[in-house]
Amino acid sequence: LHLFLDTDAIEKGGPVLKASPPLAADCFRCRSTSSMQGFSELARERSKTVTSFYNQSAIDISAEKASVRLTLATLLYSGKSPDGHHILSSAKYLHKELPVRIAHRIKGFRSLPFIIGCNPTILQVHELYIRAYHMLSDFPQIEDQDVEARFCKLVQQLLDDHKDVVTMLAQGFKECRKHMTDEAVLRSFLDSTLCSRLGIRMLATHHLALHEDNPDFVGIICRRLSPKKIIEKWVDFARRLCEHQYGNSPRVRINGHVAARFPFIPLPLDYILPELLKNAMRATMESHLNTPYNVPDVIITIANNDIDFVIRISDRGGGIPHNIVDKVMDYHFSTAEESAQDPRMSSLFDNITNSGNQSNPMHGFGFGLPTSRAYAEYLGGSLSIQSMQGIGTDVYLRLRHIDGKGESFRV
Repeated sequence: LHLFLDTDAIEKGGPVLKASPPLAADCFRCRSTSSMQGFSELARERSKTVTSFYNQSAIDISAEKASVRLTLATLLYSGKSPDGHHILSSAKYLHKELPVRIAHRIKGFRSLPFIIGCNPTILQVHELYIRAYHMLSDFPQIEDQDVEARFCKLVQQLLDDHKDVVTMLAQGFKECRKHMTDEAVLRSFLDSTLCSRLGIRMLATHHLALHEDNPDFVGIICRRLSPKKIIEKWVDFARRLCEHQYGNSPRVRINGHVAARFPFIPLPLDYILPELLKNAMRATMESHLNTPYNVPDVIITIANNDIDFVIRISDRGGGIPHNIVDKVMDYHFSTAEESAQDPRMSSLFDNITNSGNQSNPMHGFGFGLPTSRAYAEYLGGSLSIQSMQGIGTDVYLRLRHIDGKGESFRV
């Protein structure tokens, strides 16, 4: 099925969208002439995007190209040139690479079941990707620093435009959940889309950060990242939220290789750690509501070796029931659903995760753990859960080193 924009109808104030029958009529209702007049200007602005949904040959051509994924070791050791040539090289790579990756995602949206692709929120995200593709494709070749500076402004604009995509996808898929019959299709689409988004944001923010003069960083790569310090940052936020809502919070103990330092990117940890800590603290407090001032500690263990590093978060929050433990990694499954997403905590953790560096409120829609799992796997690692019902849960986050033994992961 195809969507087309009736440009003549736009000028006359008539119905904007028309589609191949019969299903399109179920998704879009034609509006009267009078009701459409107020939307004609908006329709003109969106005409280029809407017509691109199913008949844009440029996107099709880009989608057939393979993306060029770089190892973070390459980014880390590429060095800096006094004349800024490294920045121009980075910009040229992004200018060529980003349209290809975005075209792949547009192709993914097109492949969704029709009834899901018609969801207004998902359509809005689809449109964001199409608009981003055109803005990048229409940008001139980058040959000097002036053009590169304009390119940076465009990249920053696109980052801002897409900052809520995770939440929008979560909302959209929640709205059309009843129409989903194949969980494998859902998981494949969301894994690909969310991981592609993470990769694009990492590359884009890395390029922008190359302009900054920070001796501790190469772009967004911290030369000597301390997992203990980044854990402590998110523990502090999470504990304060618990204290605000419950009057107390679990004490957190960090042990293991607490002095470990190595090159890594804080960004994915800023996505994943708030979700894992939130789950551990909420489970602990929820299972000890009768004794809120006498709750067991949350214990975090860091293990570092020459291949990868592991962060284990152990709580005594009663564990996950046997009948749902296999579902917690599924998109849209949340143990808080029965209590309306646990209003005591969900809105507050929305605020806190939003305050982090590019972090999004993944939880609350059943997106937290599966998204964290997808991110960990994208970064050459894994996220696994060991739960003992009646006791507690251990979560293992394993991530591969940038410069460890073996090939580094690619983004």
